[in-house]
Amino acid sequence: MKFLKLIRYKNLLMLAFMQLLFRYAFLKQQNIPLALADWQYGLLVLSTVLLAAAGYVINNIYDVATDSINKPADVVVGKGISETTAYNIYIGLNITGVAIGFFLSNVIMRPMFASIFILIASLLYFYATTLKQIMVLGNFIVALLLSVSVLIIGIFDLFPATNSENQAQMASFFSILTDYAVFAFMINFIREIVKDIEDHNGDYNQGMNTLPIAIGISRSAKIALGLAIIPFISCLLYIKTYFVENNLFIAALYAFAFVLAPLLYFIVKIFGAKSQKEFHHLSTVLKLILFFGILSILVITLNIKYNA
Repeated sequence: MKFLKLIRYKNLLMLAFMQLLFRYAFLKQQNIPLALADWQYGLLVLSTVLLAAAGYVINNIYDVATDSINKPADVVVGKGISETTAYNIYIGLNITGVAIGFFLSNVIMRPMFASIFILIASLLYFYATTLKQIMVLGNFIVALLLSVSVLIIGIFDLFPATNSENQAQMASFFSILTDYAVFAFMINFIREIVKDIEDHNGDYNQGMNTLPIAIGISRSAKIALGLAIIPFISCLLYIKTYFVENNLFIAALYAFAFVLAPLLYFIVKIFGAKSQKEFHHLSTVLKLILFFGILSILVITLNIKYNA
């Protein structure tokens, strides 16, 4: 149980679910070739999950002091799992994840793509040790890495199977993955700012330079509010352009109910949020928006299938 807490298994399950959803609920339903066999795609998911788990481990090691103030119940390192054991787990997860990445890069005959896995592992390490303390940059890196976990599907499964005959078709599917990656980036970037507001006290005591510490909780909340308007308007335009105009009304209703409505709720609620409990609630709302936003790919696929 301590190990599962150390690697934040619920977040890892969501990450794996997201990658499996894009392949089997979307790409596999299209009449296109894919570069990876099912078991190889499973390894791609495993590699991503292992590297993310390693990121959580190293983050927990360096966050013991702040978590002891912000989330004392979540502290694992030093309580059941020693720091040495945690470091060994971190190294093992990284080595295995990068090794799988090397294998898959050679499978698709793009050995240079292995550098993506090394870059992910490196960024997660530097985030935990250094970048997190740099205002906004740390938030940006975490959000970027989540979007990469969407783009990596296209990089390993679509790009190697692209040729002159199907280039336009494959580019359109890669574009859809990019749209979801951008959505994931925007929502997660806002959520990281909200989490910094929630963790303000512990971060302040540890001398960290997060946005709420630098400019205050109230101003940071207003920035999060302003940023939330961007995906709200973008999603509204996206629904009109790609769903309504193509008669995908079920997908449009789903997006209104499970993405736009919660986003509007977030915008309204963060305007008057003050307490740590309120910001924790809003962080959870953003997590659900992200989950239901990603799940929309299944709704879209089904809507297209039964409209045809």
